[in-house]
Amino acid sequence: MGTRVDLGKLEDIFSKHPERNNTNLVIPVLQEIQQIYGYLPAEALKKMSRHFNIPLSHIYGVATFYAQFSLEPRGKNLIKLCQGTACHIRGGKEVLKAVENLLGNGHKGTTSDFKFSLEVVRCLGTCFLAPVMMINRNYYGKLTPEKVRQILKSY
Repeated sequence: MGTRVDLGKLEDIFSKHPERNNTNLVIPVLQEIQQIYGYLPAEALKKMSRHFNIPLSHIYGVATFYAQFSLEPRGKNLIKLCQGTACHIRGGKEVLKAVENLLGNGHKGTTSDFKFSLEVVRCLGTCFLAPVMMINRNYYGKLTPEKVRQILKSY
């Protein structure tokens, strides 16, 4: 993505963490960076590496290991669609197809208007609602393709 990122926003984060060479800071600082930008811009990670004197490879290792982090811009609304066993058996595949068709972005992607990002997950811990999806912090269960259309319209 060719947009420039305002790195000045990082100074507030960095000022809260005066210590250097402390790899225990990586996860909390990445969380704060992602909260500001909605993802982890490469420029921000490079500046973080220089500021804290932590190898960039270590920062990227942490950022790519944990599913909570994204190196790409995400949509305003994050859809997590379960394809675990219970959801799959109860029609999750049809629900996934419906979501992909409605968003037009395919499996695991962000819409061109950055309104939605779709992430397929193996479990949301709500098997009794199968098939289930989560949009931001809201759970939707016992889904059908028609229910999905109505839910996405509300966003």
